[in-house]
Amino acid sequence: MSDLFPPFAPDPDEPRKRLFKPVPFRVIVPNIITLVALCLGLTAIRLAFEGRLEPAVLAIVVAAALDGVDGRVARMLKGTSRFGAELDSLADFVNFGVTPALVLYAFVLHELKSLGWIAVLVFAIAMVLRLARFNVMLDNPNRPEWQKNFFTGMPAPAGAITSMLPLYLHFLGVPIVESGLAPVILVYLLVLAFLMVSTIPVYSGKTMGKYVPRHWVLPIFVVSVAVFGLLVSFPFEMLTAITILFLATIPFGAMRYRALDREYKASQAVAAAEVAAEPDPVPPPGP
Repeated sequence: MSDLFPPFAPDPDEPRKRLFKPVPFRVIVPNIITLVALCLGLTAIRLAFEGRLEPAVLAIVVAAALDGVDGRVARMLKGTSRFGAELDSLADFVNFGVTPALVLYAFVLHELKSLGWIAVLVFAIAMVLRLARFNVMLDNPNRPEWQKNFFTGMPAPAGAITSMLPLYLHFLGVPIVESGLAPVILVYLLVLAFLMVSTIPVYSGKTMGKYVPRHWVLPIFVVSVAVFGLLVSFPFEMLTAITILFLATIPFGAMRYRALDREYKASQAVAAAEVAAEPDPVPPPGP
């Protein structure tokens, strides 16, 4: 029997096989930023139901800022991955779909009971549908380059920031709760939900030039510092102004999109006509 099962002694110098392939740290960094933003969004829900609305709103704003950073960090470090893209979408749904709606429910929509909760559900579902459509459109190879400068519908972070306009006004002293404006806020939230799932083009500025003219460098520095200082010193005044300005630019972005679309279709028609007008190649003479 011992001949059938001889003793086996493993070679101590043989390298151990790795069960999993190591992951570069540059791939992990963007995901860490996304998870930090997700923690802020979940913490905002807790703060809202504890009655601390101001830090809850600030947590959502910081989460939105981190959402704009993680993708750029991934591209800068060449650490993009399918896992990171899926994680970012799930975090966006929680941070910008679930959290702002629940914060508004804790603030004033709970006064409308079931109607307020239905508005929360509609906003959250509209957000997840908007994110799903965005992910699908990324895989479209036939999309013209100029269309990448526009979002289809209101983007997720903008939807979250604009949805909290009633809270900004409340912090500035506007009597939102005392004036019985809960039905108005409900309608406002439903309008934003419609804008997110609509096909209304919203300017994104993603394909702006990578290089800035030299004479614009110093003014951009000054304006950036001024905006940052105002945002830190007067956060809710600035958030109110930014929200109103963004909502006001939506019609202009839609008109610009339609103008570019007409130019693109006209150029395509001209190109097709030129191709059709070209004579067919003459076959070579036979032997």
